[in-house]
Amino acid sequence: MHREQAQNDRRLIAYCQQQRDDQLQRYVSIVRPERVQRDQRLRLLSHLFEHQIHHRGQVHAMLADTGVRPPQLDEFFCEEEAPLRAQDFAELGWTEEMIWGVSGRTNPG
Repeated sequence: MHREQAQNDRRLIAYCQQQRDDQLQRYVSIVRPERVQRDQRLRLLSHLFEHQIHHRGQVHAMLADTGVRPPQLDEFFCEEEAPLRAQDFAELGWTEEMIWGVSGRTNPG
């Protein structure tokens, strides 16, 4: 299941990377059982991400009631925590510079 989720995540990331401001404002059609819903692509993507967060929270809560340790979901992207996300970034083909526009640490403190 992890492999399939990662594949879906990569497809969604690729789709979002292709979008430009004017494309996000366009209306798209979603076929529902009893109607065709039309809304802006930006609103639909926002809903998709919110819905995904909701379900991850549900699974996290369900795992908390079992012997299975829930994964860390509360990411805080501090510079010093780059090593903690290095494997995830590598699996996605990302670098710190690609995401944040900087290479290495900017805060020597």
